[in-house]
Amino acid sequence: MKFNCKSISYLFLISTLVVISCKNNETDTKEMAIQENTNEVKLLIGMYTDSIGKGIYEVNFDQENGQLGEPKLLVETENPSYLTQSTDGNFVYAVNENQEGSLSAFQWNADKTKLNLLNQHPSAGAHPCYISLNGNQDLLAAANYSSGDFVVYNRLANGSLDSIAQIKKHTGSGPVKPNQDAAHAHCALFGKDQKYLYVVDLGIDEIASYAINEQNQLGEKMVALALDKGDGPRHLIFHPTKDWAFVINELSSTVICAKVDGDKGLFTTISKANTLPADYSGKNACADIHISDDGKFLYATNRGHNSIATIAIDDQGGLKTIAQDTIMGDWPRNFMISPNGKFILVANQLSNNIAVFERNKESGLLRYTDHQLSISKPVYLSTKL
Repeated sequence: MKFNCKSISYLFLISTLVVISCKNNETDTKEMAIQENTNEVKLLIGMYTDSIGKGIYEVNFDQENGQLGEPKLLVETENPSYLTQSTDGNFVYAVNENQEGSLSAFQWNADKTKLNLLNQHPSAGAHPCYISLNGNQDLLAAANYSSGDFVVYNRLANGSLDSIAQIKKHTGSGPVKPNQDAAHAHCALFGKDQKYLYVVDLGIDEIASYAINEQNQLGEKMVALALDKGDGPRHLIFHPTKDWAFVINELSSTVICAKVDGDKGLFTTISKANTLPADYSGKNACADIHISDDGKFLYATNRGHNSIATIAIDDQGGLKTIAQDTIMGDWPRNFMISPNGKFILVANQLSNNIAVFERNKESGLLRYTDHQLSISKPVYLSTKL
C-alpha cells in the first residue's frame, strides 16, 4: 500500500488525537479520585486507658456515606479524656485524667501520622477533664474536676507549655449529694473576644469569669452566671454569630441559653429546656453539647436515658426540645458534628463504640446510619485539623 503526504499527515493527526484523548481520560480519572478523597476526613479519639486502649487514636471518616475506617494509635498516653488542637493544626494538647492530673503537649511528625510528646506538666489538681486554647494561641487552660480548681499555662512559640502556672481554686457546695459535696470545675473556656476565661463549676452551680490582662494574668473571680440550685452545669459553648452562650446541666438534665456581655464577663439567662422526655423518671446525667453551624439547633447527650436530644433555637434565644434519639450504645460522652454538618458521631464510653447518625440540616432531626466503630472506652471526638 502506498501512502502519499496527505494520508501520512492524516494518520499522524489521528494518532495524536488518540494519545491526547488517553491522557485526558487519565487526568479525568485522577481528578475524580482526588474529588472522591475530599469526602474523607480524619478524626481524633480520646479515651480512658484502664482497659485495652493505649492513648490517642485517629480514624478515617467518610462524610458522604458515614462510614468509619480502622482506628490507628497516634501516641501512647494515659487517660487522654479531652483534647484540643492549635489552629495551625501542628499541635495537640491532652489532659491525663488521673488523681494526680497532668497536661501533655504533642507535636505532629513530618507526615502527620504520629504524635510526639513535647512536654508534660501537672494540672495542679485531680482528674483534669477539659482543656482549651485561647484565640491568640498563647494560653492553655484546664479544669480539674475532683479538686475543684483550674490551671492556666502560657504556651511557648515552639508549641510546648511554660513551666509557670496560674492556679485558681473554687470553694462551696450544692444541694445534690454526693455530686455537689464540693466544688467541681468541669469546663474552662476562653470567651470569643479573649477578654475572659469562663469556668463552669458543677459543684457550686456557677459559671465563673476571670478577666485576662495584657500580660495574660487572670484577675479575681466573678460570678458570670448563678444557675438554679442543683443544676450542676457541665459544659459551655457559644453561638457562632450571636452573643449567646449555651450551658448543659448534668444534674437537672437541662440546657440554658444566656445572653453574653463580653465587656463585663457576665451572662443573663434567656431560656431553659429539658433534655429528657416528660414521662422519663429514671436516672440521668447530661454530658456534652454542640451547636450546628447555622446556629439553629443544639444537640445534647443524656447518660442514663442514653439518648441525644435535638433542641431548636428560635430568633430570640428560645429553646424547644424536638426529639430524643437512642445513641445505640451505653453512656454517651462527647460527640461531634461532622465538618459538612451531615453527620453526628457519638462516643459511647461503656458500650465501647462510636455510633454515626445522619443529620437533616433543615429539620435538625437525626437518623441512625447503621454505621459504628468498636473501640475501647471512647470519650472524646474531634476533627483532625
